[in-house]
Amino acid sequence: MSKVKKDTIEAKGFAIPIYTEDFKNDYISLTDIARYKNVHEPKDVVKNWLRVRDTIEFLGLWETIHNPNFKGVEFDSFRKEAGTNAFTLSPQRWTENTNAIGIVSKSGRGGGTFADPDIAMELASWISAEFKLYLIQDYKRLKLDENSKLSLGWNLNREISKINYKIHTDAIKEYLLKDLTNEQLFYKYASKADMLDVDLSNKRVK
Repeated sequence: MSKVKKDTIEAKGFAIPIYTEDFKNDYISLTDIARYKNVHEPKDVVKNWLRVRDTIEFLGLWETIHNPNFKGVEFDSFRKEAGTNAFTLSPQRWTENTNAIGIVSKSGRGGGTFADPDIAMELASWISAEFKLYLIQDYKRLKLDENSKLSLGWNLNREISKINYKIHTDAIKEYLLKDLTNEQLFYKYASKADMLDVDLSNKRVK
């Protein structure tokens, strides 16, 4: 089972949950982005956004680029209807009918509708250009923080490796090479191949 990592970004005083299951693909809460426009009925905001023809075309293009299993025939049906007075579309219906991966719906506590950052920013732009810019700014801040932590972890692992290497070489010198001649000690770190050829029983290189 994938380990879910959750975080939060902020824009104009609104906290927007974000999560990832593979540490590569982030999903940002559309529901909480929509609260900026309508605190009480954010789901209606998302549904209204999905009714717009430009939105459907954007989602279809995104899925075509990123999703080899996207159902283009079903997408064409939605695109033809989009923008008409009778057209309505929920995130769940979009995902189920087209096999989309850019938008996901999660139930239970902390649930809601989430989407890839490209799609989330498109909703934010539709709601407010100013809100979108603040959202992008804090998302960049989050990514910089994550990269800094990864860099710190890499440097720490490198230092640990250096310490372990010294421990291992010191142990070899003390317990395995203590009876070698000075000439043999001179070549003790020449190469792994030479080390494997050392016959420790008679202390000479074959």
